Amino acid sequence: MAENGVNPNNKHYGSVVDLLGRAGRLQEAYDIVKSMPMVPDVVLWQSLLGPCHIYGNVKIAEIASRKLVEMGSNNCGDFVLLSNVYAAHERWKDVGRIRDIMKNRDVRKVPGFSYVEVDGAINKFFTGDKNHEKWREIYDKLDEIRFKIKEFGYVAGTNYVLHDIGEEEKENALCYHSEKLAVAFGLISTSEGTSIQVFKNLRICGDCHFVIKLISMIYNREIIVRDRVRFHKFELGTCSCKDYW
Repeated sequence: MAENGVNPNNKHYGSVVDLLGRAGRLQEAYDIVKSMPMVPDVVLWQSLLGPCHIYGNVKIAEIASRKLVEMGSNNCGDFVLLSNVYAAHERWKDVGRIRDIMKNRDVRKVPGFSYVEVDGAINKFFTGDKNHEKWREIYDKLDEIRFKIKEFGYVAGTNYVLHDIGEEEKENALCYHSEKLAVAFGLISTSEGTSIQVFKNLRICGDCHFVIKLISMIYNREIIVRDRVRFHKFELGTCSCKDYW
C-alpha cells in the first residue's frame, strides 16, 4: 500500500484482521495487530475478539478482552463474548469472574428479545416468555420442533448456556430462547411457504442459529433473522452468513 502512496490506518489493518479471523487464522491476525505502527483502536480489538468465540481460542480472547478493558470499553457484548468462550470450555469460575467484573463496573447485560410481525401486529418475545396469548400453542410447536430436529441428529449446544447447571436444565433453557419463540409463532400463524421475518436486538446464539437452519429445511420455510450483527437468510438448511457472524 505504501508503494502506491497509501498509508495504512486502523481501518486497513482491521479489514485484514477481520478476514484472517473469519478464516480461523487467529494467531496470524494477532501477530498483525502486534506489528501495527499505530495503537490499535477498540473496533480492531473487537474484530479480533469476535472470531475467538467462533473458534474457541481462549488465549487470544483473553488478550483482546484485557486490551478492551484497558482502553475503558464497557461494551456488554465484549464481556459476553469472553464469557461464551469460557463457557464453551466449561470454565465456570471464569464465567463467574466475568460476571463479577461486569457487576463491579456497572455493565448491565441488555435483556435479549425478538419480535415478528404477523398480520400487521408486532409480537415481542423474551426468553422463556409466557405472556403471549398463544404461548401454549407456541410451546407445543417448540416441543414438536424439538422432536423433529433430533431425528436429524440435533444435540443441544449447551455450551451456549452461561450457567453451571445440569445438562437437562441447559437444554430446556435453550429451547425457549426468544428467537425460537418468535419463529415458532411465525410457523403457527402463517400459511405454508410464507417467509418468516424475525428481528433480534442481540447477536443470535449458535444453538438458535443451528436450530433455525434445521427448521427452514424441515418446514420448507425461508426464515430471515436480523440480529445485532447482520441479516441471516435461512433456507433449505443453510444460512447466508455461511455460519460466521
